Amino acid sequence: MSFSAAHRVGRHGTAVSVDGSGPLRRSLEVEYWVVDEEGRLVEPDGLLGAADGTEREFVEPILEIKTSPCETTAELREELYERLGAVLGRADELGRGLVPLATPMSEETVEELDSERTRVQNRVVGDDFRYVRHCAGTHVHVEQRPGREIDQLNALVAIDPALALANTSSYFDGRRLAAGARSKLYRRMAYGDVPHQGELWCYAGDTREWSRRLERRFEEFLTTAVDAGVDRAAVESNFAPESAVWTPVQLRECFSTVEWRSPDNALPSQVLRLADDVAGFVERLDNAELRIEGKTGSVSDETVVVPEFDAVLEYVDAAIEEGLESEAVRSYLDRMGFNVDAYAPVTHEIDGRETVSPEEAREIRLTHAERLERDVRSARRRSGPSARERTD
Repeated sequence: MSFSAAHRVGRHGTAVSVDGSGPLRRSLEVEYWVVDEEGRLVEPDGLLGAADGTEREFVEPILEIKTSPCETTAELREELYERLGAVLGRADELGRGLVPLATPMSEETVEELDSERTRVQNRVVGDDFRYVRHCAGTHVHVEQRPGREIDQLNALVAIDPALALANTSSYFDGRRLAAGARSKLYRRMAYGDVPHQGELWCYAGDTREWSRRLERRFEEFLTTAVDAGVDRAAVESNFAPESAVWTPVQLRECFSTVEWRSPDNALPSQVLRLADDVAGFVERLDNAELRIEGKTGSVSDETVVVPEFDAVLEYVDAAIEEGLESEAVRSYLDRMGFNVDAYAPVTHEIDGRETVSPEEAREIRLTHAERLERDVRSARRRSGPSARERTD
């Protein structure tokens, strides 16, 4: 999935310029837990290859579905639903389901796929790497505008609290953790001893500063790995500066995108709404100046004012701990142009208990796997046959 070219061609043959005058292309990566008919976590055997863009993740029971770069949300919607529809068709034959919840909720043993890269991460992060195994999320990519890359990066840093719009689980190991359990697992627990890896980074001044940060973080990662007994060559053959960090907002040179990795997985309709709103926010910068000042934030046709970084972190903490129950988060996102009332994060729907048993978790997974199927069926009925189906 690469956006990089001097001129690009869209999915329907439209030439797309990259000088800031064409559509801002976007793409998605969404991870889903795979379950059997009893709601137990299982490997996605048989689902790989059911559609383009289906891949394994580093743990056994997750299937990732990726889209190609799309010029509009309408194209992104068509492609995501087409791919999900194909996967769900195969899943139905095999007695499998896809679960749009960020964590398994109950106490589960989630096994990793064997790989040198994962072995290195386990040595660097230590026992806390187990927290990452219980997380499934969404990555939103928007293409970089030449000369505005850092403004785009800083804009996504500023709206990181929008993760509250897609929180889908508040539970880990059978106990309530936070409104955004996955974000807390990643940022506060898995990488607590290596905070430069998983935490949100502050605003960057330019692309050179961003590159220097990556180099420093990679050297720290390499040093920590070697100190933990990992062969230096094993690290260097499996990681590069760009792939050795997991900070939620990144410039991705290999894709020519700015990537936002904060949201949980969710129903495709919710993911698409969020991707559309995020891409729209970044697209404002085509005709607006970005300023960093104060603590509140605001947008207008001419200016996007984002808060100072310390204020953003306060909103992020509230988004993780309280989600949309935080009035400060709701007000902030509203000021930044998001229609908060259009979102209904699942985490607030299933919250309210202190513990979740394995039996309850399996039942919840099955319920939400069925909701995903209904979401896909409903969308495909409204849109009619896909472009590929019309040519068959």
